Amino acid sequence: MGDFIAYLDTSEVLPGKLEELKAAMTDLAVFVEENEPRILGYTVHFTEDGTEMSVLHFHEDMESLMFHLDVAGPKFPPIGPFIRMKSIEIFGHPSEELLARSRRKAEMLGSGTVIVRGLHAGFARLGKD
Repeated sequence: MGDFIAYLDTSEVLPGKLEELKAAMTDLAVFVEENEPRILGYTVHFTEDGTEMSVLHFHEDMESLMFHLDVAGPKFPPIGPFIRMKSIEIFGHPSEELLARSRRKAEMLGSGTVIVRGLHAGFARLGKD
């Protein structure tokens, strides 16, 4: 799996903001797909009751994730009025710079909680023939 990184952020949806948030996240997902050719996957999920949102993305390496933060980062603050970020989980081995940037993002959108889950064992068959 080498440098593969998965990134999961989880946020509380603020009362009365679900529809605005869904529209903003649809726009963000389209933007990411069109402007980040190296990202392996970018998905937005809501709980059944619409009170929580999770954004999950996959990167073949840290450079792809750093590029995502550079390119999509300016799109994050306008989403702030719709959510309170609860946590960011990074699956893999992030650099100190990535950790610092993730903490700033989490604090900007609600909470400073960043959790790292280092790879112990396993494999991924992501687009490999």
